[in-house]
Amino acid sequence: MGIGGIYEGWGQLVTIAIMAVALGMDAFSLGVGIGMRGIRLLHVLQLSLLIAFFHVLMPLLGLFTGSYVGHLLGQVTTYAAGGLLVLLGGHMILNSFRKDDGGSRPVDHRTVWGMLLISLSVSVDSFSVGVSLGMFVNSIIITVLAFGVCGGMMSITGLLLGRRVSRGLGDYGEALGGAILLAFGLLFIF
Repeated sequence: MGIGGIYEGWGQLVTIAIMAVALGMDAFSLGVGIGMRGIRLLHVLQLSLLIAFFHVLMPLLGLFTGSYVGHLLGQVTTYAAGGLLVLLGGHMILNSFRKDDGGSRPVDHRTVWGMLLISLSVSVDSFSVGVSLGMFVNSIIITVLAFGVCGGMMSITGLLLGRRVSRGLGDYGEALGGAILLAFGLLFIF
């Protein structure tokens, strides 16, 4: 391997790391919002592991899908991710102003379905990124593991930070968390 090959290899690793951090930012932001609602440490671990799993699965599916499908669906997946975050954020804001009547909420981070929906919402954009990376990345394993580790670690960080902040915010934590998710979803869409 010549010097050019070494620089190309390092360039790919830097690109993968930057993309992994960028994709993990939505997991971080979502984690802060959910953490502000209040979350147990067991749920932090469960949700973070699910997010890490989907941050591996979605780009892996994207890498295998190909450039044509990625070009066709790239914007749709971004809008879907943004739409899910807007809905979740709006729902959290509305629920923060309602009195709790003991009924269940449609998206509850403590349920399996809620965790799956949340994990998928922050990981769906990894699919289109995976398709794009599929055109030039040599090491699929390093790519998807970097995405998974960054997504999982950033969600843990966001959940724990939001959890800590929520103690000082009281009843307005859910509204603030919902506003963060809503804003992040709108950034995805626009």
